[in-house]
Amino acid sequence: MELEDINTVAVLGAGNMGHGIAEVAAMAGYDVNMRDIKDEFVQNGYEQIEWSLSKLAEKDRLTQKEADAALDRVTPLVAMEEAVADADFVVEAVPEQMEIKKDVYEELESVAPDHAIFATNTSSLSVSELAEVTERPERFCGMHFFNPPVRMQLVEVISGAQTAEETLDLTEALAEEFGKTPVRVHKDSPGFIVNRILVPLMNEACWLVDQEEATIETVDSTAKYGLGLPMGAFELGDQVGNDVSYHVLEYMHEVLGEAYEPAALLEEKVENEELGKKTGTGFYDYEDGEGAQIPSDEQSDLVEARLLATMANEAAKLIGGDVAPPESIDEATQLGAGFPDGPVKLVDEYGLEELHRTLEEAYEATGHERYAPANYLAVRAEEGGFYDVDDAESTDFEAIRIEYPGEMVAHVVIDRPHRMNTISGELLEELSAAISTLEADDDVRAIAITGAGEKAFSAGADVQSMAGSGTDPIEGQELSRNGQSTFGELEACEMPVVAGIDGYCLGGGMELATCTDLRVASERSEFGQPELDLGLLPGWGGTQRLSRIVGEGRAKEIILTADRYDAETMAQYGFVNEVVDNDELEERTLDLASELAAGPPIAQKFTKRAMLAGRTDIDAGLEYEASAFGHLLTTDDLMEGITAFMGDHEPEFEGK
Repeated sequence: MELEDINTVAVLGAGNMGHGIAEVAAMAGYDVNMRDIKDEFVQNGYEQIEWSLSKLAEKDRLTQKEADAALDRVTPLVAMEEAVADADFVVEAVPEQMEIKKDVYEELESVAPDHAIFATNTSSLSVSELAEVTERPERFCGMHFFNPPVRMQLVEVISGAQTAEETLDLTEALAEEFGKTPVRVHKDSPGFIVNRILVPLMNEACWLVDQEEATIETVDSTAKYGLGLPMGAFELGDQVGNDVSYHVLEYMHEVLGEAYEPAALLEEKVENEELGKKTGTGFYDYEDGEGAQIPSDEQSDLVEARLLATMANEAAKLIGGDVAPPESIDEATQLGAGFPDGPVKLVDEYGLEELHRTLEEAYEATGHERYAPANYLAVRAEEGGFYDVDDAESTDFEAIRIEYPGEMVAHVVIDRPHRMNTISGELLEELSAAISTLEADDDVRAIAITGAGEKAFSAGADVQSMAGSGTDPIEGQELSRNGQSTFGELEACEMPVVAGIDGYCLGGGMELATCTDLRVASERSEFGQPELDLGLLPGWGGTQRLSRIVGEGRAKEIILTADRYDAETMAQYGFVNEVVDNDELEERTLDLASELAAGPPIAQKFTKRAMLAGRTDIDAGLEYEASAFGHLLTTDDLMEGITAFMGDHEPEFEGK
């Protein structure tokens, strides 16, 4: 079967995951049969889809016409035979219990078309065991979406023991059609990738408190502000549901052994039905209290080492067991759990030798199997890390990358797609260094800037990474000045800079684009300065630079309303120079940069300087213009330009 042969997708289960998957498939243009065992269940799921599509239309994520068309493609059903009679691809999303799922597959196998592919949305159960219930194990795989499916980017595609390669390839292609990022799990192993990292991490957090080695506040402060994770371990547990973590851990314990014994604290929370946000209380009180109030200054070296050692050990088991390579583990955890850096990268940077020693000491002290170091961890500790040096990035940059796509052009890519290319302090430092590096490179005459992925050029400041500045006015001022300084360097760069904007260009991302010379945008791009909705103002030069481009009236409209604007509107306002088809964005951006790179570099430099000088003092700008004009009359580039003009050919400027 080929991707184009898939027309109808059946989703079994209309709960949170089921109706979310059905909505994603319908928005991608597929006919969807959504089935559950009772009419009230399936109707509730259908109403949730209707509500969600309406909200997406309200927020201009899609038009009302597109929302209506997507809803029309969803058919709610109860009869299994009717739901799957014409299905080409079936996604099962029923409760996470092996026996329930097996019963569903026995019924499904008896009525589904022979050509249909079966995919289970299980978050941890054995894909191979489920496939054995059917007569098509080669056309059976895992397709694990993350909650909520409409918003979360990751889909883990899991191979069962007998899954055909063609089935995995097709499932990955379908995930991409859904607008998701598939990550391959090469072997069927409990927890797959993301849960295999996160659940033992949450369990270790509970053990640390159980053993009175740390408090909940210390663990979460270390995780969130020490390691820079998006949430504290206990905060995440409450968000996911402590019962969910516990049941995944129970399954791991059953299959993988004593290393995954649930901590008493976690078991106690589940027994007391303190499951987190959904019940009003968990490790934090969300009903009568203020929820997760995590101190930013209670980090512990012991907690940091234990949490990292746990992740290192699980990564070693996944990599050494050929379940997933390092880059897949990092990508999946970034996309599925919002990690700013992948766990493999985190433990490599900390030092595997030190983490291996941490496990050995804890194992010797406690005798508990969760601290028994994996054999592969010892191997990689001797090698200096999970990532091979030869396979590492060839640049020192982490938040950006620099490519050289053509003659005299440097392409700076904001490389944080898992965080919507948001701007962190690290990114500001690297962008500043990149500007200096490229300005010193005689072979570079123009810069193109884009964002990695298709979701965002940059969705603004990375609030998580800058959370420590939230309550200190002095630190807040310093944060603003750091951004102003870096963006000022970009604006003053002596060569032309072109921004290729695709997707969200919001807040600090729009302030960054404002500092470039020309802006090309895809049709799907969305602009805005939403800071006032947060009680802030644009703090990286947006209050000053935007009015220079669109005029004071439009600038006030954009900033004070905090509204979102499409690319065509921003072109009418004068902010965007050119709007192109979505799939032409990068090519046009690089072509424009190449055109500018072929221009006279000295004249371009002086032109930008004169325009900047005239912003605050027109007389100073005019004086600089006159001085620069006189200097340019003496250059070789001028003679080259005149000669080319007279000879009707393209000039070849050398910057002399």
